[in-house]
Amino acid sequence: MANTFEYAKIFETNLDKLAIQTLKTGFMDDNSGQVKYNGGNEIKIPSIALQGLGEYDREEGYTQGSVVLKYQTKTMTQDRGRSFLIDAMDVDETNFVATASNVMGEFQRTRVTPEIDAYRISKLAEIAMGVEEDAQAEYSYTIDNSTIINKIKNGIKVIRENGFDSEIVILANYDTTTAIEEAVLGKITSGTFSQGGINTKVPFIDDCPIILVPKVRMYSAITLKDGLTGGQEDGGYEKGSSAKDINFMIVARETPIAVTKQDKMRIFSPEIYQKANAWSLDYRRYHDIWVKDNCKGSIFVNIKDAKA
Repeated sequence: MANTFEYAKIFETNLDKLAIQTLKTGFMDDNSGQVKYNGGNEIKIPSIALQGLGEYDREEGYTQGSVVLKYQTKTMTQDRGRSFLIDAMDVDETNFVATASNVMGEFQRTRVTPEIDAYRISKLAEIAMGVEEDAQAEYSYTIDNSTIINKIKNGIKVIRENGFDSEIVILANYDTTTAIEEAVLGKITSGTFSQGGINTKVPFIDDCPIILVPKVRMYSAITLKDGLTGGQEDGGYEKGSSAKDINFMIVARETPIAVTKQDKMRIFSPEIYQKANAWSLDYRRYHDIWVKDNCKGSIFVNIKDAKA
């Protein structure tokens, strides 16, 4: 059917927009504006090298400096997808768009978004935990009302002392945010946090917004299911076998370079799809996250479990 291509373009645009708005880590996509993307699973990240100040000579003038701009090609390692069938008897052409929108919107909200959040958080935690001498990670902390504020302030201090003065964001599970609220007896300040064109009211500590993240997305490692192997048919992700529970993570907003792109969505009408009298919807999404080497000091993670 001719209109299926138009339907696919509509879904692609809307689902990409919905993804960034509903992700707890959607603010990280703001940094993707600095990358080049021309489709597929590759992006190019810019790197700028500058020389420092030199002496100014009143006769010769300025000391010539140099600037080198390079682009490093990165491959999005996360290539995930699913195909869905909507029986032709359940919908007709007049209500297909509404039905398919509900199905794909629910799929993205309940399955895609949590997986992307969990993946991004686990990768950032891996980076922070890999810094020598545990400079960017703290272990064995059980959430306590009397100490939670100091713990968060200490994490902010670590990042600030590493020279990162830009906006900082705190990702915290619900136990952490509850402890914060109880510790300050409802006196915590709130402010506006913008993400994907949506403004929301969130609590702040030291002018740093706190984003509430479900516990099941706050792991130091996850295992992705392939959707085929026995026991993995449900797809999605689960906590990694050696993963640790994260109480909260603090990160400079400008640090994570996150990209999530839906590949060209394919929709086949019942007249075209041969295996069943049904509409076929093919959903495929590339995504990944990167942190430049000189930005590792802008991530801090507080972990419930002891260090292995």
